[in-house]
Amino acid sequence: MNRRDALRLLATGAALQLAPGNLLAALREARALLGTQTTVHTLDLHQHATVTAIAELIIPRTDTPGATDVRVTEFIDLIVTEWYDVEERTHFLNGLADVDVRTQALFGRNFVDSSPGQQTQILTVLGQQMAEEANALQDHARQYQDSPPEPNKNFYYMVRGLTLRGYYTSEAGATRELDFQIVPGRFNGCVDVRASREDREN
Repeated sequence: MNRRDALRLLATGAALQLAPGNLLAALREARALLGTQTTVHTLDLHQHATVTAIAELIIPRTDTPGATDVRVTEFIDLIVTEWYDVEERTHFLNGLADVDVRTQALFGRNFVDSSPGQQTQILTVLGQQMAEEANALQDHARQYQDSPPEPNKNFYYMVRGLTLRGYYTSEAGATRELDFQIVPGRFNGCVDVRASREDREN
């Protein structure tokens, strides 16, 4: 499995815990690429700042690292550059521009220049619209007895999904948030049988 295939599975929602070994190896390669990447490939400086602000609102820094700490924006740029086709990339960038259109209409400034409360208000509206679109798709699927499609043309659905996957495939997100272990459990090869029996009896 090459890196592009790994990014495709990741972008479409592959669960890290259920990922095959070759996918995990490819994801480690992608993360290693991020470690050497010094510039963005698709996002310009303003777009980069906007995605960073959105991602940090979705996963803020608390007692664990936030989205910015694990370079989620660079991860998103990698996905948009390496996996998205021209149509998907254009749709993502248009959705990103629409975020500024919304904040300009309401607050007279771009998203990155708005207050945290104003930014949260914008994301709340986007989240509500995403939920409404998802419900409409589910209603349509029930009507025609079909599997409900995902609202993958919705910008907030795209950026939220990429943020979550970018975070939880990072070392901090996987180990500190998910408690994910590449080799789960522990093997003690030299255990004193007598001591172990005494522990059980007590």
